[in-house]
Amino acid sequence: MDKHVLLRDEDIPNIHQLDVYTQNDGYAAWKKALTSMKGEEVLNVVKDSGLRGRGGAGFPTGLKWSFIPKDIFPKYVTVNCDESEPGTFKDHQLIRSNPHQVIEGTALCCYAIGSNLAYIYCRGEFSEPGKALQKALDEAYAAGLLGKNILGTGYNLDIQLHFGAGAYICGEESALLESLEGNRGQPRLKPPFPAVVGLYGKPTVINNVETLANVPPIILNGPAWYKQWGTERSPGVKLFSVSGHVKKPDNYELPLGKYTIQDLLDMAGGSSTGRPIKAVLPAGSSSPIIPAANFGTKMDYEAMAGIGSVLGSCSFIFMDESVNMVWAARKMIRFFKHESCGKCTPCREGTYWALSIYDKLLSGVGTMEDVNLLADVNKQIIGKCFCPLGEFATSSMTFTLKHFKKDYEDFIAQKMGGSKEFMAELNRDHHAHTLAH
Repeated sequence: MDKHVLLRDEDIPNIHQLDVYTQNDGYAAWKKALTSMKGEEVLNVVKDSGLRGRGGAGFPTGLKWSFIPKDIFPKYVTVNCDESEPGTFKDHQLIRSNPHQVIEGTALCCYAIGSNLAYIYCRGEFSEPGKALQKALDEAYAAGLLGKNILGTGYNLDIQLHFGAGAYICGEESALLESLEGNRGQPRLKPPFPAVVGLYGKPTVINNVETLANVPPIILNGPAWYKQWGTERSPGVKLFSVSGHVKKPDNYELPLGKYTIQDLLDMAGGSSTGRPIKAVLPAGSSSPIIPAANFGTKMDYEAMAGIGSVLGSCSFIFMDESVNMVWAARKMIRFFKHESCGKCTPCREGTYWALSIYDKLLSGVGTMEDVNLLADVNKQIIGKCFCPLGEFATSSMTFTLKHFKKDYEDFIAQKMGGSKEFMAELNRDHHAHTLAH
C-alpha cells in the first residue's frame, strides 16, 4: 500500500491536530454526509463496502447498523475502546495519533442511525491516549463540527469520553453497557440484543474504534474504492498488532487476504532470538494457537477459520521454540481466571480448577491424568457460559493440547515442573494474589 487508510500518522506528521487533519480530507466525509446525504444513504454505503467489525467477531458493520429500529428514540452509539486483549494495541495508536478520524467515523455512525449522542468507552489505563482523544473532541466542538446545529444543518450531536476501570470483561459489548450505566461490568442475557434494548434500554450500536476509523474514507471515496483491497468476503484493510519474539513489534496495516502469517513474521523482521518460531496467537490469549506448520495461511476471516483458528482482533503474538506450551497455557488461563466476572458457574469455577491443575503441573507433582482432566474441565465450560470469555479461556488448553501434546508429555516425563524458575513464578503469583486481596 502506498498510503495508509488508518495509520495516517505514519504518512502525515501531526495529523492528530485538527488543522492538519482537515488539510488532508479530514471531516470532508462528515460535511458530505450532512449536506448531501440522508442517514440511510450513509448506512447503505457502509453496507455496500462490505466493512466487517474489526473488534474480533467480523460481523458486517452496515448490517449491524440496519438492525436499529427507525421509530424508537433516543438511540445511542457506543465506541468500544476498551482494548484489553493481551497483545492488542491498534486502537491505542488510533486514538492517540489519528483521533479525529475516529471521531469522524463515530459521528457518521450516529448520523446513519439517527442518534444524537455517542459515548466512547475508553480503557481506564489509556490516560495519555485518552487525553489526546479528549483534546481532539474539544477541537471538534470549537470548530462547530460537533454540538448544536452542526454546519447550519440543524443536526445536533454530542460525543462524550468515558473511562472504564481496566476490566477485560467490559470489552464484551453488553458488559460495557452495564459499566457505562454505572453498574458492575457483567454481561447481559441475550436476547434482547443491544440493537433493540441497549444503553439505558434504548437501541444502541456498539462498534470498535478501528471499525469506525474505516468509515470516513469509505463515505468520501465510495464502496468500490474500499473494495480494491481485501477479498470478496473480507474486503478492505486491517491493523495487525505484532509482538512477541520478533525484531520489529509494531502495528501493521495490510489488505485482508493478501499476505500469509509467514509474510507478517517476515515484515516484523523474523525471530528476535535467532531460534525458530514455534507458534503464534493470532488474537491474543483468546485465540486458538497456530503452529508454525500453518504459517502459509492467508490472513482473512475465512482462511483463518479454515485452519481452526480466528483472525479476531489481529494481535499476533509470536513464540519461539524456547516457549514451553504448558507454561504458556498456564499464563493464559491465569489471565482468564483473574478476569472472569464470576457471573456464571462454568467460567468462574472452570477457570479456577483449570488454573489449579496447571499450578500442580508447574509445581512438579502433576501427571498425565491431570492433563487428561484438563480436557474434562474444557467440556464443562465450552457452550455453557454466559458470554464468550469462558469460551476464550478454553482455547489455551484445547489447542496447546491439540498441537503441542508432546510439550505436556515431556514436561511430566522430564520432571520440568518444580524447577526453581517455575516455583519462583508460582510464588510471585501467590504473593500478588495475596496483596490484591
